[in-house]
Amino acid sequence: MSFFAIFLALVLEQVRPLKTDNQLFSSVDRWIHWTVRTLDAGAHSQAWITWGMTVLGPASLAMLVHWLLTWGLGWWVAVLWNVALLYATLGFRQFSHHFTGIREALEDGDEQKARELLAGWQQVQVGQIPRSEIVRHVIEYSVIAAHRHVFGVFFWYAALSIIGLGPVGAVIYRLTELAQRRWQEPSADGSWASNALQSVSVRAWQAMDWLPSRMTALGFAIVGSFEDAMDGWRHHAQNFPQDNDGVILAATAGAINIRLGGANLKATDDEERTGSGGGSTPGRIASVSHFAQVVGLVWRTVIMWLLLLALLTMANLLG
Repeated sequence: MSFFAIFLALVLEQVRPLKTDNQLFSSVDRWIHWTVRTLDAGAHSQAWITWGMTVLGPASLAMLVHWLLTWGLGWWVAVLWNVALLYATLGFRQFSHHFTGIREALEDGDEQKARELLAGWQQVQVGQIPRSEIVRHVIEYSVIAAHRHVFGVFFWYAALSIIGLGPVGAVIYRLTELAQRRWQEPSADGSWASNALQSVSVRAWQAMDWLPSRMTALGFAIVGSFEDAMDGWRHHAQNFPQDNDGVILAATAGAINIRLGGANLKATDDEERTGSGGGSTPGRIASVSHFAQVVGLVWRTVIMWLLLLALLTMANLLG
């Protein structure tokens, strides 16, 4: 079931991607902000309750619907429910338009437009950074986005569906990532999540992403330059302040022989944005030609994990 659901969701998302301002995403944002306003009292214990209600509440509902459909209407109806949830939580088209627009601007020689698109995508101040730095930042942001929107969801959905929990893994992963990101920002009414809730959401996200990030890095190593990717993982992941992201970026740098890491861009409030900010990895200076290599690396990894999941599904059906 897992293979068919993921494959159908990826195909559907490529053919008809969800718009970024769709009603579902807006409803999820409202839910995340509502739980803060209603439950966040600033205490550490209360913060875990708020996080649990925000993330585990919708995930439990998704799992309950999955079980009811499986028992009441049959497994094929449950597959359609899984496809619908994966369609909303998994996919390249939720971020790839940013990558495509910047790549096209650079290919046309319009570096100023590329800077503006990068600034709009990440809500940062880019100044007059050179062409190679534009490419480097776009690759870093795109690889992390591919992990969070595709590989991380892929991993947790497949892992938990194997033990009968249906789509709960995909829902928990996406809500955990979205909640920690939203709770670092002011809500529409200007209020902030408490420090306790921000801390809890970051810890939950780091724990949830620990294993998927390493599986993504391993996948990049297998389909890229394995020895160089593993060397980057071992020796250069610490160049990036965020541990999980650092593992992915260091492996990416080795897999395609590109120099990643270095100075951060500035957030719009003139504070340092979390991300790369330490030393750089070895490799060639980033150029537009690396975009094609990154796309190829990501798609080869998707195909590899799909084939592995297909073999596991076949073995389960035959066994």
